[in-house]
Amino acid sequence: MFFERPASGERAVLVHLAIASEDEREDPREFEELVLSAGGDPVAFVVGSRDVPDSRTFIGSGKVREVLDEVQLHEAELVIFNHALSPSQERNLEREFKCRVLDRTGLILDIFAQRARTHEGKLQVELAQLQHMSTRLVRGWTHLERQKGGIGLRGPGETQLETDRRLLRVRIKSILARLEKVRRQRDQGRRSRRRAEVPTIALVGYTNAGKSTLFNRLTNAEVYAADQLFATLDPTLRRLELEEVGPVIMADTVGFIAHLPHKLVEAFKATLEETVSADLLLHVIDVAAGAREDNIYQVQAVLEEIGAQDIPQLQVFNKLDLLEQEPRIDYDEHGVPERVWLSAATGAGRDLLLQAIGERVGADMVEEELHLQPQQGRLRAALYQMGAVAAEQYGDDGTAHLSVRLPRADWNRLMKRGPELVP
Repeated sequence: MFFERPASGERAVLVHLAIASEDEREDPREFEELVLSAGGDPVAFVVGSRDVPDSRTFIGSGKVREVLDEVQLHEAELVIFNHALSPSQERNLEREFKCRVLDRTGLILDIFAQRARTHEGKLQVELAQLQHMSTRLVRGWTHLERQKGGIGLRGPGETQLETDRRLLRVRIKSILARLEKVRRQRDQGRRSRRRAEVPTIALVGYTNAGKSTLFNRLTNAEVYAADQLFATLDPTLRRLELEEVGPVIMADTVGFIAHLPHKLVEAFKATLEETVSADLLLHVIDVAAGAREDNIYQVQAVLEEIGAQDIPQLQVFNKLDLLEQEPRIDYDEHGVPERVWLSAATGAGRDLLLQAIGERVGADMVEEELHLQPQQGRLRAALYQMGAVAAEQYGDDGTAHLSVRLPRADWNRLMKRGPELVP
């Protein structure tokens, strides 16, 4: 694609400033991990602090000279900023450094472009890239930005820059239409699951918290899992049978990160709707992460942005093997599981998690003993069709004694249909 960049082998100078006016600052360690995930080769790390960013170069003239020295010393091909840069700042910095400049948003987009596997994922990445790059088109066409008179310089009435922008708008409109079709297909699948009363459980969490490893452990799937940021990009759905509850759908989703670019949230709306429509969120947390509490806060911020903050959550503290502790379940004051401690890598605590999920999903289950007369055969058949019959015995008079367990929504619907099921 026009905007895709090389996957690896780029020597990069990293730049991180502590801006006093910013309430939430970026993490330099996470920044370096992002660069490594993108395939970059960090050769220097320039840090500093400012009260406010410089409007022209973001870092100021002194730091520009310092970065330029590092670029020349290491023959770097790329300078990456752990901040969002304006198009004019990018252009000014490229003019100074004589090499490509990338900001935090562009870096994350590059990682997403490398990770996308499905057609839908590639469309979503391309949409986010086009929206991000459309404001930066001018850098390549400054010499064609205006019409000029004279022989050989008269154009058809549209500059090259205007042509590119028009083509971008057409492409963005086309991608949006195709993603809308994907969204409708996903919504149809979700409606089918709701009609069948199959609960959906979505795994959410900070990137590299171990969601895909846990997903594979629970469902015996073979989703790609690696110790790197954004190893998973495309959502995966699997069916899982839970004792006492029945079938549920597990959804593995893209990881979140601090200050996730809004363009990505918008582009991945179709994917993130799996999270919004879930019945329960498994919030996977890296228990050994130094910034654990901050990561939890960032995930909650993204959930609030996509409108999923009110969905019930079960916290899963993963990577317990790194702390050498025993798996356990923490209950709230009402006896409801609120936290499970486990290790997805070793499998320790897997059964405890399934037990906690069963208690959370099955909390609104109805257990009843029914005594059905022979003429109530249609009601008995309906109960069997729903998989609600746990045990059945017959009396001497032909009465069927059924032990049933089913979701309250199914029970209420069955009671409304009672008269039509009994002849």
